[in-house]
Parts: sequence; C-alpha cells; structure tokens
Amino acid sequence: MAKILKLNKISKVADKVFPSSYTLTEDCAEPDGIILRSFKMHDYPLADSLLCVARAGAGVNNIPLDKCADKGIVVFNTPGANANAVKELATCMLFMCGRRLAPAMEWAQSLKGTEDIGKQVEDGKKAFIGGEVFGKTLGIAGLGAIGSKLAQTAMALGMKVIGYDPGITPERLKALGDVKMVSLEDLYREADFISIHVPYLESTKNMINANTIAMMKDGVNILNCARGELVDNTAIVAAVKSGKVNRYVTDFPCEEVLGVDGIIVTPHLGASTPEAEDNCAHMAAKQMVDYIENGNIVNSVNYPALTKERTNGKRLCVCTKDVADIKNLLTANDVDVTDVKEAHRGAYGYAIADVKEICGCKADKLMKVAGVLKARVIG
Repeated sequence: MAKILKLNKISKVADKVFPSSYTLTEDCAEPDGIILRSFKMHDYPLADSLLCVARAGAGVNNIPLDKCADKGIVVFNTPGANANAVKELATCMLFMCGRRLAPAMEWAQSLKGTEDIGKQVEDGKKAFIGGEVFGKTLGIAGLGAIGSKLAQTAMALGMKVIGYDPGITPERLKALGDVKMVSLEDLYREADFISIHVPYLESTKNMINANTIAMMKDGVNILNCARGELVDNTAIVAAVKSGKVNRYVTDFPCEEVLGVDGIIVTPHLGASTPEAEDNCAHMAAKQMVDYIENGNIVNSVNYPALTKERTNGKRLCVCTKDVADIKNLLTANDVDVTDVKEAHRGAYGYAIADVKEICGCKADKLMKVAGVLKARVIG
C-alpha cells in the first residue's frame, strides 16, 4: 500500500505499528511518508508523492515546515513522548548544579594510582562542597509536557516551584497544584534555579541574555534542556566567570561553552533513552498511518488538527492555502459537501469530505484549482 522512507534509524516499535502491507525502506525516490529524527531535510527533495513527514521527537527545526506546507505535505511531531526522559535529565541537572558532581567525579578518577587515596579524599572533598535543592525555588519557563513533569518532581523533592507559561490551559494549571504562576521577569528575580522548556522561536531566541541575567539572583543556576539558541552564549560565559551565575548546565555543546569552569555540558542526551525512542517512534508511526489511511491530522506543526469518523465508503482530503471557505470551493467543483469538515491554521486549510461516489479523477481536477495544494481520495 504505502511506502515509508526512514531517514534515520528508528525504533523497531514503529515497524509493528505500520500495517504489513506497508513497505519500510531506507531508499525510496517516491515515498508516501517520511519518518526521521535528526536528519536535516532543508535541502532534501520533496517528491510529489509525499503525503506526510513525521519527526520522532518534539523539535522540528530540521524540517522545512513552510516548504512542506506549500506542497500539501503534513508534518507531524510527537509532543510529550520523550517528556519523562527529558524531565529525568533536568532533575539530574538540578543535583549537578547544587552538589558539584561533575568536577568531583572527575577529581576522584584522577586519584587512581596515587597513594593513600582515603586521606586524599578527606582532605580534598572540601573543594567540592555544594548546596541542597530542598527548600530552594525552581522557576520553570514553559509548563508543557516536560515542564509540568519537572514541576511535580521538584515539589516532591521539597522545592518551591514558580512557573511562567502564557499559553497554559486551566486544566493543566489545576493539575500542577501548588505551582505559583508569575511573570517571566518575576521568575528571573525570584528563582534559585531556572529551567527553560520553551520552543525555539524568533521571540525566544537568546531569551537568557545579559539583560535578563542581570535581573536574576546572584549565584543563580540555569538549566537548558530545550534548545541551545535560547541562551546567549557570550552572556552566559561572562556571567559564570563573574560568579553571577553559579552553574549553567546545557544539553547542547558548542565551542563557546566548552571548557568553561562552571558550565556543565551533556551531549544532547535529553531523549536518549530506549523508552523515549520507543514512545516517539510509536506515536509518529500511529499518526502517519491514521493520516495516510483516514486523512486524520493529529499533532501537526504546519496544518490544523482535524479528525473525522468514517461515514461513507470514500473520503476526499484536501490541503489548501489562502482559501477561506473550502466547502464553497468543493461545491463550486461539483463535490458533494453534505458530510464535510474543515479547519484552518493561518493561511493553510484542510478539509475531509466523506462521499459515497467519488473517483481519483475528481482529486486530479481539484489539484488544478487555485489554492488547492494537495487533493486525494482514500478508498
């Protein structure tokens, strides 16, 4: 039936989700779907056959979203599938800030082959005295799947948690319990530890910079498991060297932050667990199958969410741009619209119409209509 191209090694869990009629391959010129993790697609050719791209993870900076949208290609991600893995790494980072674990472990390893290790330990351990997280204030910027899990863990550790998230829903806020919501400026001013969990956008680029660091407490600790570009590296290095920032822990190595005392760097380990990879692969594959076979869109980053129960034998799915009313467009082109749903996301629209009698040539005709990017019939 469908051909699925893997641009990265994907957990075998995905193979079990795709029906046996699907062909899974690492080399295909005309795939129906692409599943990937970190492969950079910006210069990758997008075949006319391509219906969807699924990122087995949350970030989609490696995918040309607008280019895909303009070709009627729906791009999916898997929000929350790796949330527990990232939350656990962020929790580890809390302790690494407070207890100076990284330099302490490195120093302990250097004792191999020396005399009287026990005495050296007792004499040297005072260089690695650190503080506890209990009773401290953790500020979390972004209370999505990861930030919310971290908030619950931090409160269980005896921390006070304050949060900033202008898009938080009442339901998620209620589930957070004792988390106090504050402005971003107040979060910077009040927190002993700051953990950022926001998407990388033009508005969030370098949100941690010289000006925002100046608002923070002396000796603040900053954790970054989200995106390297959220932090101005020049500013953070200067703040760590001056002592304004006690520790900066980042999961995104780059030349500027490597080898700086007080900056702890991990090699993008946030979602690097078998459990997270399995969860992401399962969710990505499930979303692709539902779209290819039913036209349903869940967790797309470039098209509106839209799902519809099957009511007739055949289904027409249409992706549009700059079409305010897809139903009228279909009517004008002799499509029965008595059973149709549509949704819009900015300039891009999507419609599903269940029609008893329709053939592929109708979709071919629609593809020639202004504003229609992709039209297909699912039998």
